[in-house]
Amino acid sequence: MNEKAIVQITTEAADAVVSFSAVSITDIEQIAAASKQIKQFIDQNNPGRIIFDFEGVNFFSSQVLGMLLEIRSKLKTYNGEVVISAIRPQLHRVFTITGLNKIFKFFPDKQNALRAQGVD
Repeated sequence: MNEKAIVQITTEAADAVVSFSAVSITDIEQIAAASKQIKQFIDQNNPGRIIFDFEGVNFFSSQVLGMLLEIRSKLKTYNGEVVISAIRPQLHRVFTITGLNKIFKFFPDKQNALRAQGVD
């Protein structure tokens, strides 16, 4: 099994930023590994907010939605939040169709998401 990481986690200002290295995120094992990596980061750092930056991502499977919901649930235990940046319109439609657009905040790019720290 090739364990090439599909996410990179950095800290910018007070936020954690999860960036994806793949254009298409569909491999179940890679998504599970990314989820585990992000959860470990949360356990060690307790970020108040995680920005999932989808810059460059053209497609993802429904497992990514499940991962986002799990991460959101984990952060909610201490009032943290998940926000999404730079998502393509065709991928944003998936959030709209599933009603998930009502529980996540969306920003046009990572910079706007970082600037919106603490804005409700």
